[in-house]
Amino acid sequence: MRSFVIGCLSVGLVSFAVAGSVQAQENNTPPKGFTALYNGKDLSGWHGEETMDPRNWKKMSDEDRTKKLAADAANAKMHWRVDSNGDLVNDGQGAYLTTDKPYGDIELFIDWKIVAKGDSGVYLRATPQVQIWDPSDPDQLRNNADKGSGGLWNNTPGRPGKDPLVVADNKIGEWNRFHIVQLGDRTTIHLNGKLIVDGASLENYWDRKQPLFPTGPIQLQTHGREIRWRNLFIREIPADEANAKLRGKDPEGFVAVFNGKDLTGWAGAVDNYQVEEGAIMCKPGKGGALHTKDEYADFIARVEFQLPPAGNNGLAIRYPGQGDPAYAGMCELQVLDTEHENYKGLDPRQAHGSAYGMAASHRGYLRPTGQWNYQQVTVQGSAIKVELNGVTILETDLSKITEYMANSPHPGKDLKKGFFGFAGHGDPVKFRNVSIKKL
Repeated sequence: MRSFVIGCLSVGLVSFAVAGSVQAQENNTPPKGFTALYNGKDLSGWHGEETMDPRNWKKMSDEDRTKKLAADAANAKMHWRVDSNGDLVNDGQGAYLTTDKPYGDIELFIDWKIVAKGDSGVYLRATPQVQIWDPSDPDQLRNNADKGSGGLWNNTPGRPGKDPLVVADNKIGEWNRFHIVQLGDRTTIHLNGKLIVDGASLENYWDRKQPLFPTGPIQLQTHGREIRWRNLFIREIPADEANAKLRGKDPEGFVAVFNGKDLTGWAGAVDNYQVEEGAIMCKPGKGGALHTKDEYADFIARVEFQLPPAGNNGLAIRYPGQGDPAYAGMCELQVLDTEHENYKGLDPRQAHGSAYGMAASHRGYLRPTGQWNYQQVTVQGSAIKVELNGVTILETDLSKITEYMANSPHPGKDLKKGFFGFAGHGDPVKFRNVSIKKL
């Protein structure tokens, strides 16, 4: 989606290289563990959709949405077809072909073939785009087409992933194969077996102040010239696998502060917590701050957590060892089952990942209750960054906060160092794989 279309780095980030993983099969037959998005016969599972901000779909009345989908379906029927070889063919015009189902964390294979000066793309979570074009097209040299296909073209200039790492396109008229892994907003792409995007964040084109949508459909872009598609295979990545891939192996400098067996190295409300199946858990009905014996100034913390229904806890940041972590410490980063009906009237500054009472996080990125989540917190000076399941949900400078929830001051927010811990609130929230790197 470039401007002339008609109508329309995280510290410790690991590489999501997938060399040696399963290879896509041919003839629209998926490999083991994958589902065919396209059956080689018809457009089952797909619909036509003129590209637009997905949020606008939700604002439509049911009647208007139905009318638009009908019009888009008629439009798509004129421009999309299945040929005798089972290729999915678009003449370069019309509505984008869009999966009926939305997707979050995925592994995706897509084969494509373009003609000279061809131009297209793949939208992930309804967001542009993994670029496809002719690297030799002189008309597109101004847009860096010579760098090849596969870049996240709509990312801000200079941001990782906008341009592919290498040119990996086959000759015009030959088939190409994308292998895409999407985890949170992190996108890794291989083109014809070569790594071209390495865990770069796909920006939210529709609103760059917001993170990438948690889920959304896959869309095949139409852009003026014929393009063919085949072998579209998808695998939804389960939470535990996504967490493991996002975290990878902790880089040098990280130290495990929980041994998975007991509370050695911890202080504070030790009697109100227990270790269960390799995780620290606040005892039901108990509470208080459990904290490390070591203090930290600037640091990165990595932790996995699991929420029970309506579960409430928090990460104590630069906690002085006494008092309420949300006020006596630099802050409490909420750990909360935010979308539970118990919290309908929640102040935005109380949502999961928020600096409690001071700075609101972006919502909608928690995994379903009962699944493990992976979170990384970076604290440097007065700045805090929270990344949840591969998406940055909070990035703020507490020194610039002047308005507080309920006008309650936070006297500890300017602390330069303190303990790291958990601010128990009586619910059996679990934490595991806790490691910290001093900066």
